[in-house]
Amino acid sequence: MTDAAAPPEGASGAVQALWHDGRGDWDRAHACAQADGGSEGAWVHAYLHRKEGDVGNAGYWYARARRPMPAADVTLEAEWTAIARELLGER
Repeated sequence: MTDAAAPPEGASGAVQALWHDGRGDWDRAHACAQADGGSEGAWVHAYLHRKEGDVGNAGYWYARARRPMPAADVTLEAEWTAIARELLGER
């Protein structure tokens, strides 16, 4: 998904956020996730704060997304992939 020069055409804010994060632009990813007012945006927002190391803030956003915080042994890469697959309908 991140090999393209831009996020997928018509992508939600949550998918755009994952795309930017996958390209190493945490700040832009955060802005996209924050602008997406839905539960998907909240889920990506949670992941981004977990990645940042702000577990308390991540917990708040996981609750807003109605998603459990991943177990400590779930890598950020594995979580990113799981979120991307679900948001893109690639279970």
